[in-house]
Amino acid sequence: MNFTTIEGGVCAPQGFSAAGIHCGIRHNHAKPDLALIKADVRCAGAGCYTTNKVYGAPITVDREHLADGYAQAILVNSGNANTCAPGGVELARETCRLAAQALGVDENDVLPASTGVIGQAMSIAPFASGIPACAAQLAHSAQGSLNAAFAIMTTDTHPKQVAVEFTLGGKTCRMGAIAKGSGMIHPNMATMLLFITTDAAVEPAVLQKALSTVVPATFNQISVDGDTSTNDTVMLLASGLAGNAPVAADSEDYHTFVAALTQVAETLCRELAGDGEGATKLLECIVTGAPTLQIARDVSRSVIHSTLFKAAMFGADANWGRVLCAIGYTPGDFSIDKTSVRLKSAAGEVLVCENAAHHIFSEEEAAKILKESEIQILVDLGCGDATAKAWGCDLTYDYVKINGDYRT
Repeated sequence: MNFTTIEGGVCAPQGFSAAGIHCGIRHNHAKPDLALIKADVRCAGAGCYTTNKVYGAPITVDREHLADGYAQAILVNSGNANTCAPGGVELARETCRLAAQALGVDENDVLPASTGVIGQAMSIAPFASGIPACAAQLAHSAQGSLNAAFAIMTTDTHPKQVAVEFTLGGKTCRMGAIAKGSGMIHPNMATMLLFITTDAAVEPAVLQKALSTVVPATFNQISVDGDTSTNDTVMLLASGLAGNAPVAADSEDYHTFVAALTQVAETLCRELAGDGEGATKLLECIVTGAPTLQIARDVSRSVIHSTLFKAAMFGADANWGRVLCAIGYTPGDFSIDKTSVRLKSAAGEVLVCENAAHHIFSEEEAAKILKESEIQILVDLGCGDATAKAWGCDLTYDYVKINGDYRT
């Protein structure tokens, strides 16, 4: 299914407004650092979080506040991760209390999120003044969503948002999202921070099922640098204001909803991977002919995660042996004997490996293909019918420069 792409980000669905401002968490006054997303009504909510054993204080609070399956607002700061910091959980709870007062909602219906430097103390003072100021700028508009998208950025080079329109039970529904992520991106999950809104009516358990279905096939399939963030968070709020009958699990409407959610997720996967720190190229590995879905996913991730292959892509070097090497160390019981590898971009396509062996090709043609900004690595294992995708980026000198002085 393909759905109509529309403007508006998280504000495209009915009943959602957003804002983003600078409140003083960052020293650079030119960079906004506080975002709010508010729903007009209490929403069904779902969330997925980092698997890192070290995780941000906001995630503790999010799990508490989403225990009943409902929420009404999301509060996000950038510039400080509120992870391994003194009093972090209590500070996250206090920010929820401040947001509740400013928005007129229950503090248990506020979901906090943070991103930035790990291990640094954070003061409540910027929130105390910033939350009311941010609430005053809430707008149900494309600009409101864009302002929020800017406010959650760290090393991102541009804001990331998307919105789509689809139909459930004869009613027009919308789904929008904003995301940030550039470094510390590696399964599981690989989103850094991502917030999705929809006006479709979906009960909490069904909403969580849908999100938990989509995350493994999308956000868990991104790798920029092999570091799993402490703060990775995906949140999904459903207002129900579109007026459709509540989506039942495994119904036709459920599959349509999951398809729309998948389109939103895949769009942002490409945005996140393509904006990896220092990246010049988006890499997409599509694996076909795998014996199982898990093997297809694991193989595509292995290729995308290979440091040697990522470096080769930066240099436009068709070193297909690095692809085979990555496939070979992927866990699972499968044969590589019939494996083929193609490299594809807007400049053309070239077969570089057939039956797990060299296939004669033009190095000049391959280099031309690999100089494009988006490259597909097409792997056919030839031993089944399962398929999967993964997304990543090339490894450049600038990645080291950015992370060599990240705190300064």
